[in-house]
Amino acid sequence: MSDIIKEIEAEQLKEKVDDFRVGDTVKVYGKIKEGNRERIQVFEGVVLKRQGGSNRETFTVRKNSNGIGVEKTWPLHSPNVEKIEVVRRGKVRRAKLNYLRDRVGKKAKVKELVK
Repeated sequence: MSDIIKEIEAEQLKEKVDDFRVGDTVKVYGKIKEGNRERIQVFEGVVLKRQGGSNRETFTVRKNSNGIGVEKTWPLHSPNVEKIEVVRRGKVRRAKLNYLRDRVGKKAKVKELVK
């Protein structure tokens, strides 16, 4: 039974997944359907967490919009996610950055990773 499920999940995976980690600032190009038209909307923010595995993997992005924090969770292998573009790399020591929700201003920033 589990072999059948694994085969179905393998078919739904994207061939090329963009390389990004928690703490990175990313632009997510998401497809939005309005009536009979389809357009691409960009959502730029910091990756708070990545969770799950295989075709169920999701990631959460947080941005500040007009002084209000907005979070959106995207399925990584969804056909509605056109592409993920890394704007800058973040230097973090945690897998989940839930503490950023309580921070405001400069404290809410993630240091940039310099190589």
